[in-house]
Amino acid sequence: MLGRHHEPIVAVATAAGRGAVGIVRASGRDLGVLVQALCGRPLLPRHATYLPFLGADGQPLDQGLALHFPAPHSATGEEVLELQAHGGPVLLQLLLARCLEAGRPIGLRLAEPGEFTQRAFLNDKLDLAQAEAVADLIDASTEAAARSAGRALAGAFSGEVNALRDELVALRLLVEATLDFPEEEIDFLQQADARGRLERVAATLDAVLARTRQGALLREGMQVVLAGQPNVGKSSLLNALAGAELAIVTPIAGTTRDRVRETIQIDGVPVHVTDTAGLRADGEAADEVERIGIGRSWSAIEAADAVVFLRDLARAGEPAHDAADDRIAERLAAHPAAAGRLLCVWNKADAVPPGTPLPPLPAALQALEPPVLRLSAATGEGLEALRRALLRQVGWDSLPEGLTIARSRHVEALHRTRGHLQQARALAARDDAALDLLAEELRLAQDALGAITGAFSADDLLGEIFGRFCIGK
Repeated sequence: MLGRHHEPIVAVATAAGRGAVGIVRASGRDLGVLVQALCGRPLLPRHATYLPFLGADGQPLDQGLALHFPAPHSATGEEVLELQAHGGPVLLQLLLARCLEAGRPIGLRLAEPGEFTQRAFLNDKLDLAQAEAVADLIDASTEAAARSAGRALAGAFSGEVNALRDELVALRLLVEATLDFPEEEIDFLQQADARGRLERVAATLDAVLARTRQGALLREGMQVVLAGQPNVGKSSLLNALAGAELAIVTPIAGTTRDRVRETIQIDGVPVHVTDTAGLRADGEAADEVERIGIGRSWSAIEAADAVVFLRDLARAGEPAHDAADDRIAERLAAHPAAAGRLLCVWNKADAVPPGTPLPPLPAALQALEPPVLRLSAATGEGLEALRRALLRQVGWDSLPEGLTIARSRHVEALHRTRGHLQQARALAARDDAALDLLAEELRLAQDALGAITGAFSADDLLGEIFGRFCIGK
């Protein structure tokens, strides 16, 4: 796609299906032939003109609005023609075919997914983070995600990244000036408070990284797995959290044979809750289907951001049941990421007398000190406390003011930047600082930041990002 960005493109820019209005959009150079063929006359730039859209025989295909945006004053930075017609799928395909036919002399072709937005990036109308925000705005699953994507599209996140980059550029200039003019015997770094500025950049970066982690959580959601023995109420809890009967609930152990997944919202954060097959501590399943289901349960647990270890308060004290919970706890605790991911939840609080004390944690979990809650999936008691605890597990207490949506790759790039800054700070703190190494670490930190906005991006990364867009964007 990158190698063909000079070719004019066209696509239906509205969603598939029927609608009141449908849009066909073209972008490229020398679209005058297309304007004349479809509209029959030149168009006043950036003005909506109501007229018939003409077929090859000169007869109207439809009546609608035509808008012409000469380059570079358009969304893509190229010449753009937009036809706003009635939103019938057949009509839009007729208009699209007519555009391709009329645009054959200029090499007009169908646009690939994300190609309009990609051209906006290539022509400096958007940086890469803003371009990604276009897709995030379309895909937003919550109101908070949509608002945050809008702020990212407006450039709020890019502005923070660019401010950090400018500080790094200024520091690089200081360091390289000292390298280039050693005969001046002037300590540029000391006079300009380079160490202090480096510390302030690092502090600002940490704040941006913390917000970016939350922005990525808002976009991608958190993965929560309900785990425990058969019949402890996992399916009932999923239904209670979702507010719908999603999973089959029966008194028969092993009713849930495979994962059941549902996405809910907590304070605007998408939470992907997975109800897993009941874990049998002895590793034995009733049949092959249940054995496969249990294996998938452990796979889901390993990939989760938070694991709710659900236990049956009504059966606490039964030796066999407690022993089974202990063995499951041992396996959960053995996972390297167990610390900070586990919540121990006692279900069926409605089945015991009020005020019944909670049993102690299994020995394997005591060192981890996971949060312990009681609830009743049947009555709803304790559900709100569980929702709050889930958000705290991923460091989300409330929606920060002005949060912008972000992606995992942004978080990874900021982590790389932080690593190079830590190396730079260590070098700058030495009396015999190796300035060439310091300059290199600052350059690498700047490059890592540049990957966020697209200043330094490999073609394969761009292809992966824009290939996920819908056609017409």
